[in-house]
Amino acid sequence: MLPVQLVLGVLYPFLAHAAGTRGGAWAALALADLVLLLLAGPLLERRWWALALLAALLAALAWGSGTVWLDLLLLAPPVLFTAWLAWFFARSLRPGRSPLVTRIVTALYAQAGWQMPDGLPAYARRLTAGWAGLLGFLAVANAALALCAVPGGVLHAFGIAPPVAVPHSAWSWFANLLNYGLVGGFMLGEYQYRKRRFPRRPYRNGLDFARRMAALGPAFWRDLLR
Repeated sequence: MLPVQLVLGVLYPFLAHAAGTRGGAWAALALADLVLLLLAGPLLERRWWALALLAALLAALAWGSGTVWLDLLLLAPPVLFTAWLAWFFARSLRPGRSPLVTRIVTALYAQAGWQMPDGLPAYARRLTAGWAGLLGFLAVANAALALCAVPGGVLHAFGIAPPVAVPHSAWSWFANLLNYGLVGGFMLGEYQYRKRRFPRRPYRNGLDFARRMAALGPAFWRDLLR
């Protein structure tokens, strides 16, 4: 990931939360950040189509600033992103494929020239299923809250009374901030458990783990995304 993409990605949930709790032009700013995040690569390569698309999208956001349509658009990213990640983990569990976490762990041990300890492949498969389950739950929860948020939820926007009215600010806290806390908590708890379960590891700590993950190289990550 490019540094500019990392900065834009970190900024987005805070801008989206400001839009969800304060309204006004924050929705347009959050969506502009998302547009820049998605187009950062081709923009830095000076692709003409990316520049044209950026100009058109920013103009559309400026035109729609302060309208309910931008608020509705902001409901989608938390649902789509977590659903995509859940599918990404789950599809690797299908027969004939290698579980996602298994592929990463195998590469890390091969990178260090170590053999995988007994029980780790089965654990990696269960962990892949655990990630798919957590992210699938978040996608469903985000969708349910987006439907029932009042004001600004999908049902409310189309004049339908939701079965349970959820304050829009509650949706924003959950979808834009708490999601990341739950994912981070799961990641941290699993890492602490893994340290006790498999004490011989080809990395010293969390920072070394991240460094070795990055050192697997672009070719590995491109192949993983297929």
